[in-house]
Amino acid sequence: MSQAQTAATVDAGTIRKAVLASSIGNATEWYDYGVFTSGVIAATIGTVFFPSDSGSAVLKSLALLAVGFIVRPFGGAFFGPLGDKLGRQKVLAITILLMSGCTFLVGCLPTYSGPYSIGIAAPILVLLLRLIQGFSTGGEYGGAATFIAEYAPTRRRGFFGSFLEAGTLSGYILGNVVVLAVTLGFSSSQIESWAWRIPFFIALPLGLIGLYLRSKLEDTPEFQRLEKAGEKAEKAPIVETLVRNWRMILNLIGIVILLNIADYMLLTTMPSYFTNTLKIGDTQSTLIIIAVEVIQLSLIAPLGALSDRVGRKPLLLTAAIGFLLLSWPSLKLMQSGNVALLFVGFLIVALLLVLMLAVIGSTFPAMFPTRVRYGSFAIGYNLSTSLFGGTCGWVVTLLIEKTGNNDWPAYYLMAAAAIALVPIIRIPETARVPMAQINENSVGPQLAPVAQ
Repeated sequence: MSQAQTAATVDAGTIRKAVLASSIGNATEWYDYGVFTSGVIAATIGTVFFPSDSGSAVLKSLALLAVGFIVRPFGGAFFGPLGDKLGRQKVLAITILLMSGCTFLVGCLPTYSGPYSIGIAAPILVLLLRLIQGFSTGGEYGGAATFIAEYAPTRRRGFFGSFLEAGTLSGYILGNVVVLAVTLGFSSSQIESWAWRIPFFIALPLGLIGLYLRSKLEDTPEFQRLEKAGEKAEKAPIVETLVRNWRMILNLIGIVILLNIADYMLLTTMPSYFTNTLKIGDTQSTLIIIAVEVIQLSLIAPLGALSDRVGRKPLLLTAAIGFLLLSWPSLKLMQSGNVALLFVGFLIVALLLVLMLAVIGSTFPAMFPTRVRYGSFAIGYNLSTSLFGGTCGWVVTLLIEKTGNNDWPAYYLMAAAAIALVPIIRIPETARVPMAQINENSVGPQLAPVAQ
């Protein structure tokens, strides 16, 4: 049975449920980042969980965030091949519960000092939770993207795939809105004393909703087709994943370098950059970021649909070239001291990012055959994310503090764009190519669009 035939048996309502169930996991993950990297919460976390004489509170919080990325490749190597063996749905149920549970438990921890404090055990426990969360997140994104791509009809894979990153933006916006409400609703002393915990508590109901949605769905039509044909891996196929797909995994890593440096730069680094480097107030900074993210959110689905017509590569190439040419001018607008120009500069790079966000959910899963799709995606994506994305905020902030040069965000983006151009040019165009056909042409270049 072809993927086109399989997709035809899936009703529109089931496809929408699959998209929502996948997207809410990404929303939960990025809700955590939105909370953890907001100016007031980042400073508070660095203060309440660490000794007061151990350096910059924001740097400590960003380093704590980055630590979780160390184990993401191990999570990807564990959960990805497991998802190719057991199925996407089972593994995704585990990852969303672990992610949301760890965020919730951060809000429950005693602090380093003050009433009910536990001293050095506080940073150790929060570090342990970030490691567990990073490990589980390593299995989330690749599986969620695969889940949508294998459910979506071929001709609309770009449109439906874009909703995965709509989940990213929605989660991050929600995180910022909750933090803004806490900032406006409580005094500084109340926030440092106990109100900082509120945003972390909200993660648990988000995760439970996602778990419920995922538990109500069967596995993807493409995985079921493989299972019925007896082609599903009996063991987690990590060796097959690496040996047969390493070239495409390297291409994925190269593209993800730009994707995640841009993603984490805009969504996790710029809030602290605005408040600490550009001296923009917390509330004003948060409102600017929310406004730009709402614009991104409004564009992502139309751009995903556009990629179904013109292909994924034109959008990816436009983004990479744009970051190479416009990152530095955009940063200069942000540094101008004029709030309106700051907004325009931030919006320019955000629009370049949304060109990528709109198509990666449909591009990356289509780079690999079904048998090893989840594992190949998870390993490549999380290795790149760990090395370059998760460390982005900490590295850029440290470089600014050590050199006194505030232009490092632009330099970092430009270097990433130069690297990403090569694999973007090399990968095949897979718009309008059924996912099942990729099983027969796993190296990719000879793929041709197939009418459905």
